[in-house]
Amino acid sequence: MKARYQYRFYPTDQQRLSLAQLFGCVRVVWNDALALCKSADKLPNYNQLSALLTSSKKTESRVWLNEVSSVPLQQSLRHLATAYKNFFDSHNGKRKGGKVAAPKFKKKTNNQSAEFAKSGFSLKKTQVSLAKIGLVSPIRSRELPSKPSSVTVIKDCANRYFLSFVVDVEPQNLEAINPSIGIDLGLKTFATLSDGTQVKIPDYSKSERKIRKLQRRLARQQKDSKRRHKTRIQIAKLHNQVTDTRKDFLHKLSTKIVNENQVIVLEDLNVSGLVKNRRLARAISSQGWREFRELCEAKSDKFSREFRVISRWEPTSQVCSKCDYRWGKLDLKVRTITCLSCGTTHDRDENAAKNINKVGIGHCHDSKRTQRGRKTTSVADPKEASRITALLGR
Repeated sequence: MKARYQYRFYPTDQQRLSLAQLFGCVRVVWNDALALCKSADKLPNYNQLSALLTSSKKTESRVWLNEVSSVPLQQSLRHLATAYKNFFDSHNGKRKGGKVAAPKFKKKTNNQSAEFAKSGFSLKKTQVSLAKIGLVSPIRSRELPSKPSSVTVIKDCANRYFLSFVVDVEPQNLEAINPSIGIDLGLKTFATLSDGTQVKIPDYSKSERKIRKLQRRLARQQKDSKRRHKTRIQIAKLHNQVTDTRKDFLHKLSTKIVNENQVIVLEDLNVSGLVKNRRLARAISSQGWREFRELCEAKSDKFSREFRVISRWEPTSQVCSKCDYRWGKLDLKVRTITCLSCGTTHDRDENAAKNINKVGIGHCHDSKRTQRGRKTTSVADPKEASRITALLGR
């Protein structure tokens, strides 16, 4: 299986100029090819785009493309062809997941990247030699498990430089402590596990307040001014700080869960629908539910675990995890439920996590229906308020 290893590096002043020229050429090649694809009656393939790139290098307006390595330019065209393939496959039903947007033009202020294939780079002990760039020294926190097949040079919005290697890794067989675990994702508590463990999310409020303050300042500053550029870099650094904190939290949590459990069960959440709630959109977007799911799935393959996702329509919050009695929908402010059948008191999230685990390992919800003679309401029956305890907070 393939994996990515990313390291930060600090280029010299000359290498910064060479990388800026390389990123600019990659961006121009992408934008030229995308403009051609949008105006053409029939979408050109990679070979046709590559031939047009070769001919454009001979023209006076694009002769400076010869000053950089041709490998990242060709890789840019391959990525464009792949992006269009994913776009059409997602709309034709040939690709799993949601619909993929059409390729967009690249901007100078966004993240910049250039990929080198095997012919464009070489490893020399602790350094990496990039074609027409020179030797760069990444700060290695760990060694590469195998020889990389490609390396991508990345410059983010905060002017940080990274090398991203694609390598082959072998699945590892580790003995699991628990047979299975169900995970219920939430807002105030990021994850509640079926064993009762609750995981709190890091506090991003301080950084987010600074970001909002700087964004108001950015809106008042003149475009293309030096002060506006300086403010934009400050905002990008704060965004990276939040992103790095979230990524570190998700990596550590997913690694711990995958190491300890043989079967990991998650619920298929409709995140795109949930963010339409304007009161919760910011909180939901900052959680990283999708990234956590992808990390658990990738690490399950790496450590020979089984990853399962249950349907979003399973009534995990409406069923007693002990006796399978179904009490119906409850308001979000109801955090503790006392079952009307067996009398067991449940924490709402822990009960949902246990039901997720039961459904994930093969138990179906053949639950006993409530004997009310009518449809389930959106909240609990007021007559049963004494049996249901509502805690403050969401």
